[in-house]
Amino acid sequence: MTAETKHQGPLVSVIIPTYNRPDYLKQAIASVVQQTYTNLEIIVSDDCSPEHPQPIIDAFQDARIRLRRNPTNLGIGLNATYAFKEAQGKYVASLNDDDLWCPDFLEKLVPPLEADPDLALAFCDYFIINSEGTIDAPATEKQSCREKRHQLQAGIYRPFWELGLIDRSVFAASAALIRCEAVAWERLQEAGVFWDYYISYLACRSGQGAYYCPERLACYRIHAQSENMTSGNRNAQAKIRKGKAGIACYESFMADAPNPKLRKYFEREWAYANTTLGIGLLRANQAIAARPYLLRSLQYQKLNLRTMVALALSFIPQSLASPFLQMRNVFAEHSNHL
Repeated sequence: MTAETKHQGPLVSVIIPTYNRPDYLKQAIASVVQQTYTNLEIIVSDDCSPEHPQPIIDAFQDARIRLRRNPTNLGIGLNATYAFKEAQGKYVASLNDDDLWCPDFLEKLVPPLEADPDLALAFCDYFIINSEGTIDAPATEKQSCREKRHQLQAGIYRPFWELGLIDRSVFAASAALIRCEAVAWERLQEAGVFWDYYISYLACRSGQGAYYCPERLACYRIHAQSENMTSGNRNAQAKIRKGKAGIACYESFMADAPNPKLRKYFEREWAYANTTLGIGLLRANQAIAARPYLLRSLQYQKLNLRTMVALALSFIPQSLASPFLQMRNVFAEHSNHL
């Protein structure tokens, strides 16, 4: 791609949802500003952080960056949704405020979409980095294998339901570029903390294809304050958010599943999300509210130990149940779940 092409290419909208991570936010914005593809608008969407991010944006002195700030905290799903709705570009990409792009991320992903109007998105592989930004090579390889990108060849996949929603090869939060008109953005608010996974679903249901670039062009940061880490540990409210979002997502997926294999998978994950919500409610001392979700889950996975133990604990005094609810070997999230 020549310098002239970079400047004359279509407008790309970059969404950076953020909340209370100013140091990471600076790094995320810098990785977008330094893109070799330059026809950008950068929308930093702040969910009412205690520290106003405007000084961070002003320090870049880049007219392509603008801030939208919620007057109250809305949660990550709505914060991202409202930013996507403001996007003016032909293509749109999001970047978590704690993640990074390599300089040629957009340069590599725009051309496939320009070449084929029947593509909904282009996506790539990515590195795993730690809290300090150092690449974790073993974790990177493990993640690529877990999400089955290691066996993908460069090129077009159509349809990509299984690749996007079962293998989860598409990381829409930080490693994909999406054709703006291919996604019904108004539906994104249904997904809560799974907003990025829901983008993959909305792109799949468009009927269009996905292009895969096997290069690692983004960096996903693993650290103690991320939503995935807190929901997998002992944070009751994070687990409740995760359970509610999973139920909403999989109910939509089941309704649109194009074949029995996908529907069966979505039903199983829906049941798992009901258990997650039930466990979150138990940890929040809401045993009665938890039971209907645990019972619903057992309708689809009758011999699931995780669900059966949680249901049993809902019938004993909280003082006796609490130690068991903290047992990670019983209630930890398994690795295939978001």
